[in-house]
Amino acid sequence: MAPQYAPSLRSRLAPLLLCLQTLFIIISALYFKNRVTVNKDDLRNFYSEFQDVNVMVILGFGFLSTFLVRHGFSSTGFNLLVAAIASQWALILTGVESWFSAGRITVDLKSIVVAELCTASALIAVGSVLGKANPVQLTVIVLLEVSGFVLNEWLLRTLLKVRPLSSIMLLHIFGALFGFTLTWIMYRKGSEDGFEKEKFDRKSGLFSSLGTVFLWMFWPSFNSVLVPDWTPWRKLGAVSSTYLALAVSAVTAAAVSVLCSPKGKLNLIQMQSCILAGGVAVGVSTSAIHEPWEAMAIGFTAAIVSTIGFKYLKK
Repeated sequence: MAPQYAPSLRSRLAPLLLCLQTLFIIISALYFKNRVTVNKDDLRNFYSEFQDVNVMVILGFGFLSTFLVRHGFSSTGFNLLVAAIASQWALILTGVESWFSAGRITVDLKSIVVAELCTASALIAVGSVLGKANPVQLTVIVLLEVSGFVLNEWLLRTLLKVRPLSSIMLLHIFGALFGFTLTWIMYRKGSEDGFEKEKFDRKSGLFSSLGTVFLWMFWPSFNSVLVPDWTPWRKLGAVSSTYLALAVSAVTAAAVSVLCSPKGKLNLIQMQSCILAGGVAVGVSTSAIHEPWEAMAIGFTAAIVSTIGFKYLKK
């Protein structure tokens, strides 16, 4: 049964969303400008990468969040709401630097993809409080998370001279740490009694597995989207390294899951998260990997650590 929210909550959500959207439209009318000169080949190539990232953010994370049997429909709807808010807010914040230098915020596919990456970080954080936070809280959370992520990325890039390619790993780290902080803030004694809501059935597990498959398929584009087009060998290396790491992590996660099970069975929940560990781990070093075996070793190690950690650290 869908959660019943208090009338006061329903009266707050609609005005909050309408005010936010009106503010976004006003800012876009004042400061947004479309890029005038566009290369057809660049547009064709980058559009495919944009759609890959878009599928990951909307379908991948959306279906992945349906694993809670009593929160499947809500999680899918909240995921789309959070993604829509986060992408617009991130597009504004990531363009502030351009506004200071050029007096306008240029909107093109690359800026939208960067906003989508910020959105992915927000969805990682929101995943830690699924079923615990209401829509108003999620809206506030995503605004704070995206603001913090953009500020953190700017500080690292300007003060520590961190390369933009490293932001792929930064979005995982920042989203996870922000999510941990949220769970600590929202934790209440006695909430362990509600853990039966974490149960899943075959239908919720099927849709959640579908989200994992979408993420697994499009992760190479996710890791390579920020690699400049004028270095095609690096982009190809990022794609191939990510795919090899994902393939190895899928096989390794299955084997370790069987070894960790008293009955020698595959654990679907473990598999959903751990087969993606290779793609996450290799994201920070795709430009530094020169041989296929290095990516495979990273995927192998990441899958073992992720599966064992999921098994024993959750207790």
